[in-house]
Amino acid sequence: MLVLTALAEAQDGTLRRIRVPILMYHYVSPLPQDADTLRVGLTVRPAVFRDQLAWLREAGYSSISLDQLYGALNEGDPLPPKPVILTFDDGHVGHFSIVMPLLQEAGFVGTFFIISERVDARDPLHLGREQLVAMAAQGMHIESHSRSHRDLRGLDRDLLVYELLGSRESLEAWTGVAPGVIAWPFGYHDELARQVARETGYRMALGTRAGVWQDSTGLFDLARIRVNRNLTLQNLEALLRADWLEEREAS
Repeated sequence: MLVLTALAEAQDGTLRRIRVPILMYHYVSPLPQDADTLRVGLTVRPAVFRDQLAWLREAGYSSISLDQLYGALNEGDPLPPKPVILTFDDGHVGHFSIVMPLLQEAGFVGTFFIISERVDARDPLHLGREQLVAMAAQGMHIESHSRSHRDLRGLDRDLLVYELLGSRESLEAWTGVAPGVIAWPFGYHDELARQVARETGYRMALGTRAGVWQDSTGLFDLARIRVNRNLTLQNLEALLRADWLEEREAS
């Protein structure tokens, strides 16, 4: 049964606040020998990822899509008792070869945020068009991470349209589905970026603000939990249960 807390007026006039953890992954792969500090910190080994999925399943979590979250926040659509959203940023090639099979093995779905310029460049370290099509056909959700993954703060309207609409149109052309969600590059955004995102067809946006609660005032700054190489199963469990992960940072 869906538990809601009054907070903000949604599309149907109801005020809603929902506990839905959104996990944020980057690399799920073996660690390259020449990995720098950033890559080390953002990499989760496949065996660890499999263990995390197994723990989520055994703990009773069900993976949902961001569309389902939108419906719950705006129209009161029901969600499973323990929903979780699994997100993967940047479109790394391992998301196809490693992440998707492990998700399917666990009975989960994932949402993948794609930098469209890297697909166009046919970068072998990132997903290609054929892989995106295959992932979408197998029930994975493909969303936008902008065209070039630049800081969107302070850009003029034309550049924002280039970044936001350009990515959306490319992904729709490749997969047949127009993205409705943008993950802000680096988590950065400002008022104009949010405005242009709405104007170009996005319904929600994800940042990097830590939290497990989502509300209908924050559709363009949804909270996430970053998963890195040092996150143990015990720490993951604690984060998913933490009520203090709810405060909104200034953006």
